Amino acid sequence: MTTAAPDEEAGPHVEVRTAERADLLAVFHIEQAAFPQPWPFAAFERFLGEPGFLVAQVHESDSPRDAASVGDDGRVVGYVVADTVPNHGEGIGHIKDLAVAEACRGEGVGRRLLGRALRTMAEEGATSVKLEVRRSNDRARDLYEGFGFERRGAVPRYYDNGEDAIVMIREF
Repeated sequence: MTTAAPDEEAGPHVEVRTAERADLLAVFHIEQAAFPQPWPFAAFERFLGEPGFLVAQVHESDSPRDAASVGDDGRVVGYVVADTVPNHGEGIGHIKDLAVAEACRGEGVGRRLLGRALRTMAEEGATSVKLEVRRSNDRARDLYEGFGFERRGAVPRYYDNGEDAIVMIREF
């Protein structure tokens, strides 16, 4: 029996691809619904063309139930923004932002996006990847831990509401 890679669990009806200008409004709407302090639209524009700016898009499925569970055909239902920067001869990856439309959470879309982003950063030479996540965001922390991220510290009052960020790192 073969098990699917973590980024393949959303099924064939969800495609992960590089973000395009036409995706920005959908990405921005997901961002606004997902976070109390959303990024401005211009922040996403700056990442266009970067290999780590990825979107998850729904495609028709053989099963009407499957298609209904994630949304309309062709609709962007999630995204990730990640990059790799050089640091003393090694690349360090950074997951900057990841969100999935509320109606699609629990369908494996976030796992698929994160898995693809990690592969992209590894291909760009990253030897480790870091991220910051709200202390209260148990669901996201569980996702990251499932990909081998480990807690390495906290940043007090990182978010505007005073909440701490947990810093997590994964080594390749």
